[in-house]
Amino acid sequence: MLLLMPPTDEGSLELGWLWKHVKGRVQNTLVGDLTLNVFSKECVSVHQEAFFEQAAWTCPNLEFARKNAANTLSLANLLMGLSSIICSLNGHHYAACWLLLIGFLLDLADGAVARRLNACSPLGAKLDDFADFTSFGLATALLLQAHQLLDACLVIAYVLAVFTRLCFFCSGIPFMYRGLPCTYASCILVCAFLLSSGNLLILRITAVVMILFMVDQGFYPHDKVLESQLWKKMVFTGGVMMLLFSSSRLACLYYLLWASSYILFPFALWSAVPKMQ
Repeated sequence: MLLLMPPTDEGSLELGWLWKHVKGRVQNTLVGDLTLNVFSKECVSVHQEAFFEQAAWTCPNLEFARKNAANTLSLANLLMGLSSIICSLNGHHYAACWLLLIGFLLDLADGAVARRLNACSPLGAKLDDFADFTSFGLATALLLQAHQLLDACLVIAYVLAVFTRLCFFCSGIPFMYRGLPCTYASCILVCAFLLSSGNLLILRITAVVMILFMVDQGFYPHDKVLESQLWKKMVFTGGVMMLLFSSSRLACLYYLLWASSYILFPFALWSAVPKMQ
């Protein structure tokens, strides 16, 4: 700090020249550091894109894996839905339910992976919607076991509600859904089936309530479980651990509480605040 103060002896030309020289160097360093700090904050995304472009040149296989990692998860979700449909058609409804819970986790993960790897694409969005319609629309509706005309009408109504929710309910507001996402509606219905041992009355009531939530005009936040607070990532990890190591009833209660909390407290608990880059 003493070097930044002008010399008191005006006759000392050498000391004056030294003071000006050092002062200029210090000021240039401070300004340079500030400029570099601002520049680095503004260019994080640019550096990330440049890294991926360089990786594309140096390792084509790695670039292919990056672009299709999220699509692979969507295809896995689609496979879970198709397998669940086959199980339901053959009377193995419990196996169909567990396959749908796996699809629930895959659907939460594919969008996060796409954004993390900077691999979002129109194809990926369409593939995700098609997988959601198959798993959380068709496969979930078959759990209602349409043995009678009214049950068949309820199955059709549920599928149409999912179709309407996916195709027409765009909120136009960033980080917002309009209508309950079919992923959580399916999770609720699956848990109701497993906990009630397939009680048709409970399933019918639950399906009607989920239809009303999906076609409702209410807003729900993008939860982004894997891109938000640490406790949300722990919830997702707990869901994986429950499927692998827990008893079936405890796992069902876990997923039921998870999905119900999103429906009852969407903004208090699950609102995802976008990270500032």
